[in-house]
Amino acid sequence: MSTPFPFTAVVGQDDLRLALLLNAVSPAVGGVLVRGEKGTAKSTAVRALSALLPKVDVVSGCRFSCDPASPDPACPDGPHEPGAFESRPARMVELPVGASEDRLVGALDIERALAEGVKAFEPGLLAAAHRGILYVDEVNLLHDHLVDLLLDAAAMGASYVEREGVSVRHAARFLLVGTMNPEEGELRPQLLDRFGLTVEVAASREPDQRVEVVRRRLAHDDDPDAFAARWAQEETAVRARIVAARELLPSVRLGDGALRQIAATCAAFEVDGMRADIVMARTATALAAWAGRTDVLAEDVRQAALLALPHRRRRNPFDAPGLDEDKLDETLEQYAEPEDDDPGPDGPDGPDGGGGQPPAPDSEGPEGPEGGDTGARPEAGEGGEPQPSGAGSGDQQPVRAAEPFRTRVLSVPGLGEGAAGRRSRARTEHGRTTGARRPRGALTKLHLAATVRAAAPHQRARGRSGPGLVVRRDDLRQATREGREGNLVLFVVDASGSMAARQRMSAVKGAVVSLLLDAYQRRDKVGLVTFRGSAADLALPPTSSVDAAAARLESLPTGGRTPLAAGLLKAHDVLRVERLRDPARRALVVVVTDGRATGGPEPVALAGRAARLFAADQVASVVVDCESGPVRLGLAGRLADELGGTAVTLEELRADSIAGLVRDVQGDRRAA
Repeated sequence: MSTPFPFTAVVGQDDLRLALLLNAVSPAVGGVLVRGEKGTAKSTAVRALSALLPKVDVVSGCRFSCDPASPDPACPDGPHEPGAFESRPARMVELPVGASEDRLVGALDIERALAEGVKAFEPGLLAAAHRGILYVDEVNLLHDHLVDLLLDAAAMGASYVEREGVSVRHAARFLLVGTMNPEEGELRPQLLDRFGLTVEVAASREPDQRVEVVRRRLAHDDDPDAFAARWAQEETAVRARIVAARELLPSVRLGDGALRQIAATCAAFEVDGMRADIVMARTATALAAWAGRTDVLAEDVRQAALLALPHRRRRNPFDAPGLDEDKLDETLEQYAEPEDDDPGPDGPDGPDGGGGQPPAPDSEGPEGPEGGDTGARPEAGEGGEPQPSGAGSGDQQPVRAAEPFRTRVLSVPGLGEGAAGRRSRARTEHGRTTGARRPRGALTKLHLAATVRAAAPHQRARGRSGPGLVVRRDDLRQATREGREGNLVLFVVDASGSMAARQRMSAVKGAVVSLLLDAYQRRDKVGLVTFRGSAADLALPPTSSVDAAAARLESLPTGGRTPLAAGLLKAHDVLRVERLRDPARRALVVVVTDGRATGGPEPVALAGRAARLFAADQVASVVVDCESGPVRLGLAGRLADELGGTAVTLEELRADSIAGLVRDVQGDRRAA
């Protein structure tokens, strides 16, 4: 087994290390969500934490890690008699992105349950993580229903598995840590709120600190055991401090003054619900215990707010998580009690007298700026975007998008089998039951009536003599279900000179941003192709991050000719590649243009031939007609006919008349 990178050797990332340590002290805080760009030691820090947790005593032979001092009375392996136990390190269990529901919560042997009435249960990852760490890398890519199950178990401290009236319950208390790269898509606000703390991490821009990161990484890779030995003393000290903080935690007093500051802070930042108040209270208490104090101070409340509130302030996918620290300080000062003016000398283990900061790395690693929230994140659309091909001196500066509005649902016709989402009809693991079939592989959703019907004719031949039904493996039937899937929504946006009027382009961007918001809510992937000048540009390859699409759209300049055919061919090529990567995900193409085509020989005819490629592939499409003025040529409507889709004017789109556009595609094809 490879030697993990030591926790205390991680350079910088103070907020990340502190949030993990606070959850190690008090798992009731509710876990940590680590957000940040790739290559920022997110996974390294999480994996290193498990080595710092104290060993746990477990009942010998129990698959559910019951505590011998107070075994779970409902444990499936119980009841446990007093006796043998063993000590082992706390486990860190990793949940892969592609895990099934059975792998997460465990599975019942349905055949034995029906035929013998036996609850034969195979534990899942939630059972393995009990009294340890459950780590979910790329948690934003995990299916929503798995995230719901995961967070429900973390909140209740137990996991329930129910299949056709047969149920099993077992304890599942663990430290939950999720990591994600926001560029690959966001979690829904409801799921964000279920994580106790959140931390934004970014790579340091300080050369000395980056040098130290590389030096330590190379030293660990060359000789992991020797590198770990160099940090053994620091690791032991932190491990002892966690044990001491856990013992002190029940004695920490959360006074009325601190509680008033917590409530006032949550109210000032307009946080929904009461979960934030509870998490802040638990975090502030853990901070005091970590600093070796028995009283919660104002600085503990402030640090708790910085860790517990930013992700709860996010109202829509285009809002950046964050907190106005000046407003936070004003609120804490306004609701501070007079005695808080004298913080006192207690807190010998906490730097600066409190705040509960984690221990600094060894002096061989210069700290420099903090590795967490450095504020060095580049702002989208400030000169850093690549210019599309064919940009010329006639370019106009980007204009801001108009205020977004609510759009009604777009859906792809037919029945798909893509990833779970909320847009188009599809065969899914969750949804309403529509029929039954023989299982392919492991049985996951039993269709009880179909199973009974399959087994009933064979009871006499199988020698049935009692009330029980004799069931064989061949009798089992899998339920087929219909739900909703997410699609690939590919935007093809005309950025040529004919679209360059500032008011019109602002309205166009507002409409696309509105559709992007809808795509976020329906768990779609999105892509952005733009065309102007002499060529088309893939401004954003298909991704789950609508934030990235909105940023690229906001910085989109306009000008030049209208290479409509190039834009359609680029979009067709993008879809071809995506079908190879994800053949089950169906596409919806949204072309935003006035229908004009200029540049090159026979531009209109060439655009028509490109459009017919989509019709031949039966790709659902919508053309948003941006033509304006008293005289309209109707070119966008002709383009929609060539695509085999539907056209709608920009005015109709803003009036919410988009309701049945793609739904009507199927009817249009039948009529043709």
